Amino acid sequence: MADNPQNRTADPQMDAASLYREEIFTDRKIGTIRRLTPVKADGSTDTAREVVYIGEAQILTQIGPLPLSFEIPARSLEEAVKQFGAATKQAIEQAMKELQELRRQATSSLVIPQPGAGPFGPGGLPGGPGGFGGPGGLPGGGKIKLP
Repeated sequence: MADNPQNRTADPQMDAASLYREEIFTDRKIGTIRRLTPVKADGSTDTAREVVYIGEAQILTQIGPLPLSFEIPARSLEEAVKQFGAATKQAIEQAMKELQELRRQATSSLVIPQPGAGPFGPGGLPGGPGGFGGPGGLPGGGKIKLP
């Protein structure tokens, strides 16, 4: 089911072999730890699979709070609490790298049309009577020159 994205929207079914019981722990200051305990379809604990600890925190950015969610490699709640700070720092560093990559991609995706290119043919927008200026498009030439 996970391999075919159409299955997710056409007939959403839970995977009985991948169920977890969720518990939430917080200090009400820094963040939250979610303990996901694997369970069988009958609700009993599935000891064949590992318990998963997920940390959650927020960082304040210029555009508002950015939620972070990250796995904490731990075998107990006590260990997850001790490792929360280091895992949060690592998640912040990863988020900053991803934001920088998104900025880089957005900057490099700017497209400057070549003269004569575009849906209106050579010269850009149509000119003449009722148009946008003379027979070459917008007044002033409408060309962007890069240094």
